[in-house]
Order: sequence, then structure tokens, then C-alpha cells
Amino acid sequence: MSAFLNRLGIADPTGPGWLTVVFVFLLALLFTWRFLPHVRRFALKAGWADLPNERRLNREPLPNAGGLAVYAGVVLALVAAAFLRPILVEQVLIQVLAILLGGAWLVLVGFIDDQFGLPPLFRLFVQTLAALLLVAVGVRFEAAFGTPLDPALGLFLTWLWVVGLTNALNLMDGLDGLAGGIAYISAMSLLFVSAQFPFWAAGTLVLSALAGAALGFLRHNLHPSRIILGDAGAYFLGYTLAATALLGNLKLTTFLGLLPPALFLLLPILDTTQVVLKRLLKGQNPLSTPGKDHLHHRLLARGLSQRRVAFLLWGAALLFNLLGMAYLRMPWEAILASFLATSLGLAWVTYRRLRALWRGE
Repeated sequence: MSAFLNRLGIADPTGPGWLTVVFVFLLALLFTWRFLPHVRRFALKAGWADLPNERRLNREPLPNAGGLAVYAGVVLALVAAAFLRPILVEQVLIQVLAILLGGAWLVLVGFIDDQFGLPPLFRLFVQTLAALLLVAVGVRFEAAFGTPLDPALGLFLTWLWVVGLTNALNLMDGLDGLAGGIAYISAMSLLFVSAQFPFWAAGTLVLSALAGAALGFLRHNLHPSRIILGDAGAYFLGYTLAATALLGNLKLTTFLGLLPPALFLLLPILDTTQVVLKRLLKGQNPLSTPGKDHLHHRLLARGLSQRRVAFLLWGAALLFNLLGMAYLRMPWEAILASFLATSLGLAWVTYRRLRALWRGE
């Protein structure tokens, strides 16, 4: 039994480490789930809502402050974990704090943009600062091609990765349950990966909190959505996933080294790439031009419902994540456990949301 647990990533079955991870996940889930209705009511009173537009599918104002609850859930769970099991390794603590600080910047900027609108260049500037913060604490790609340009190349790839994924998840947040579901799936898969490697210690607690908060948010976001992430939440989820995927101290000796982290977030990468290329070819600004040119819009145009499109793309994202785990030669027990745990979570929130609809809640 001990050997089986070790292959799942539980190095010390009798120790408190894995229990702390489970506690962080459940605390983030329960807090976000229960806190969101209060956020929704306040947002409606304050006028924090997205009006129907060319990008979104809602036909009436929809509260857009869900990201505030997601961020609060993650921070609360990590603070509680610090009291239960203090992080003794200084570098790990610095990396966790850097991710939360960079995430806080993006939550603030995203929230202001949601309510008042901000220039795309200013948003890009803040995203760049958040990416550079990660580089400063060692969360980055390290190019090792043997050329004098390696440091600059590593910096550029880190910037492109972090800023690209921050915006990619935000650009996919145009369908109920989609961005939150993809974030949950990727966080769960990366959580099982990080548990296998001691040098990924900073990522394990962050990912467990992120997965729990994303799942708690999905309980209220599955179609018909009662509240959405907004730019604040989508930026935070994308940024945190991008950052934790880099915590393995990835050294690139070939550009194929980008493949492992890319597989875990391949769906938003592919979707955003095709959207950006199409808009550039039309002479449009990819970050500020609204439009229904995403993959989920095409599926909706084929007659699928919002809920079915979300389920279909969840399945695609889960498949890519399982391929990423297989590419890293993860133990089959860990891959299977990841699949079952992720699927169970998605099934649970779907059941809870549908039961609420049946009851007229």
C-alpha cells in the first residue's frame, strides 16, 4: 500500500503533508462556493456587471466579480496552510508570495478594467511586470543552447509564456463554465505532477488551492451562469497556472522542451493562437477587438448548447492534460487517479448546478 501511495506522489503516507494539500483544496472549495452568492448580491447592487456585447453570450447584465472570490479563496486556504504546516524552505516561500503578489496586481487591474475599461497597453504593461516578478524569484524558463543570447531568450520565453497564458484564459472566458473548467482541469493535473517532484514544492499547495477555488466557482458558473470570473478572475487563473507550470526549473536545450508545460494548457494556447493570427491578418488588435471567432463560438454555431460545448471542451482539455502526464512518464496510478479525481469534481458541480435548476433556485 505504501508503494502505491508513493507512486501517487504521497512520499510520507503517515505524515501531515498530503493531508495539508487535501485540507487546502477543500477549504478553498468551500469558501469560494459559499462566499460567491454574497459577492453576487453585492455586485448587483454596486453595478459590477457585464452588459451584453459582441463577445459575451449573456442577454442581461451578469455580475463579473467572481474573480474576487476565487482570489480570496486561494489566499485564505494558503494562509491557513501556513499556520498548519509552515513553509520552512525560504525559496519556496518567496515563490509562493511572488505568485500571489503578481496575481493580486492582475486581479486589481482586471477588476478596474471590468468596471471602467483600461487601455490594452496598460494591461500589457502590468502583465509584463507580473511576469518579471516571477523571473526575479527564479520562476522562469532557462535556455541552455550554449549561446550568449541564452539569458535573453529565457527571459523572452518566460514573458511570452506568462503574458500569453494570462490573456489566453481571459480570451476563452466567453462561455459559461469554460474558463473555470479548463483552469480546474489543468490545476488538478499539474497538482498530481508537482506531487511527484520535491523541487515543485511551491506549486503543490498553490495548485491545490487554485483547483479548489476553481471548482467552487464552477458551482455558480455552469450554464446558466449566476456570476462570471471577469478579467480579474481570468487573469489570475491564467497567470497562476502559467507560473506554477514553470516551477519545475525547466531548462530548454531544444524547443521541444516547451512541449511538456504546453500540453497542460494546450486548448487555450491553440484557441488563442488561431484567434490572434486571424485578427492580425485582418489588421485588428487581438487584445481589444471583440468577436465570436473562438472555438466555442464555432461549436455553438453548429447548434450545440452552451452546456454541451463546455462539456466537450472540458473533455478535450482533460485529454491534453492526460497526454501531458503520459509524456512526462508519470506512473499510471497517478494518471488514473488524476483522471478520476478531476472527473469526479466536474460531475459533482454539474450535478449540484442542475439540481439547483430543477428546484428553481
